[in-house]
Amino acid sequence: MLLDDYEDFTESQLKVLERYVTNTGGNIFALRNLPEVIKGALFSRYSRSSLGLRSLLLKEFIGNEEETAFATIAGHAETNDADEAAKRQVAAIKKAQNFYDRILDGYGDDSIGELGGAHLALENISMLAAKIIEDCRIGGSPLEKSTRYIYFDQKVNGEYLFYREPILMTSAYRDIYVETCNMLFETYGKLVPPLTAMFEEQMPKDESVSKVAYTAALRAKVLDCLRGLLPTGTMTNMGVYGNGRFFEQLIHKLHCNNVVELQEIGKRSFEELAKVIPSFIRRSDPSHHTHESLANYYEALDEDLQSITMENTLFPERSFAPGVRLISYDRDADIKVAAAMLFANSNKGLTELRAYCRELPQEELGRIFDAGCQARKNRRHKSPRALENAEFTFEIISDFGIYRDLQRHRMLTQERQLLCCDYGYFVPQEIVGTPLEAEYHNAIEKAKEVYTTIAQELPEEAQYVVPMAFNIRWYFHVNLRALQWLCELRSAPQGHSNYRYVAQAMAQQVSESMPQFERFFKFVDYEGYEMGRMGQEQRKAEKQLFAK
Repeated sequence: MLLDDYEDFTESQLKVLERYVTNTGGNIFALRNLPEVIKGALFSRYSRSSLGLRSLLLKEFIGNEEETAFATIAGHAETNDADEAAKRQVAAIKKAQNFYDRILDGYGDDSIGELGGAHLALENISMLAAKIIEDCRIGGSPLEKSTRYIYFDQKVNGEYLFYREPILMTSAYRDIYVETCNMLFETYGKLVPPLTAMFEEQMPKDESVSKVAYTAALRAKVLDCLRGLLPTGTMTNMGVYGNGRFFEQLIHKLHCNNVVELQEIGKRSFEELAKVIPSFIRRSDPSHHTHESLANYYEALDEDLQSITMENTLFPERSFAPGVRLISYDRDADIKVAAAMLFANSNKGLTELRAYCRELPQEELGRIFDAGCQARKNRRHKSPRALENAEFTFEIISDFGIYRDLQRHRMLTQERQLLCCDYGYFVPQEIVGTPLEAEYHNAIEKAKEVYTTIAQELPEEAQYVVPMAFNIRWYFHVNLRALQWLCELRSAPQGHSNYRYVAQAMAQQVSESMPQFERFFKFVDYEGYEMGRMGQEQRKAEKQLFAK
């Protein structure tokens, strides 16, 4: 039974609290009308106080100030004067920062940075930059402009939207960089109408399908085929929600990156976040001793590893073949997963349970695994955490578009190499043997020539001109539970056909290597679909119709 009304407040106190909490009497409530920095300070003090949160708010936050003064700190004191409101807002941030510095610094550690957060919009950044931002995967939730719903051949002030990299734009490569990016966008835009017409002829609209759903699915299929023509310097928009700790680490890494665009994004992100969560990100200021120490570490690490890597005699010849390869896994993973599944319902240690499971016949192990998956009715039914005891490492060589989609998964370890043109590129099967194929090849090959020229001197900056169709090498190290989620989600019919293949291949290779685990990939879809988004778009159209 939950205990309610265990704190007594006066009428005046309740009136004050009503502004800042959703429930003044119950034992479960949410905070409201408070800046993130004050929420963080309050929760930090909360962990070291015998008081309830509401009592703590009154005693140590509001009690030390008049209600009017605290309302100013909270940023919503009443005033009809716009200038006065702006001044109060500045004063609120300063007072909130003092609150944080005084209370949080005295009571906590880095985890306190997770007690508040912010929404950050990043507009007109390159797709290359977006991937580096999304590399900081813990504590942040990014959402990026989609290449399958939006046409990217639009111009602003007569120019295609791609990043004019400052070093390239002041170098001897300026003209060929701009000309090549323009050529790629022009080819992309030129191929949209004929490819759309070709698909309309091959896959005409069925009478049972709404026009809205058909048009959306058709557009997605066309843009999925042509996105490989877009250079990695293509501008995109991102929205990122993250806690303070996430943003601090992100800004550290952006400041330390060699690429000018990333440094500029780091600088501007710091400036804007300092207006709303200043204390959470203050250590990522380039002049702060914490950042200086971290920057020195990153620089030394990079120099040492580059020096070792340059000693080419240490390394074998590299592979170039595209595909998905399971390169390592624990052959005792089934024993470890089975033991972990039994653990919570037993009174034995994990060592004893592993020894027990090792002696079980395969049929008995299968019974344990079946208990963990037979009742699953859809992919959103999360499997037991015991599956996290099995780990797999995949190396993938596939186009940057696939990497762009799959890299966003957070519950895994992944890392990529610099984008280049060494590993070949993807050609959509739909255009093979059609008049469109030659134009596609010509655009990609011209971009490759320009990349090769620039990369001899500026390998990192040359990445901006590489079309997304080119293959990239990266690896995933992932546990079975996270892999199950990834493969079932990304193999769904509405997904891009390319990343569906990767998801299917990973599930299949694990199932072949560890047959007992095949049952955990219950909702992996191995089928192929011509108009993959049709079903989802039709359901969306029907919902909108019935909502009217």
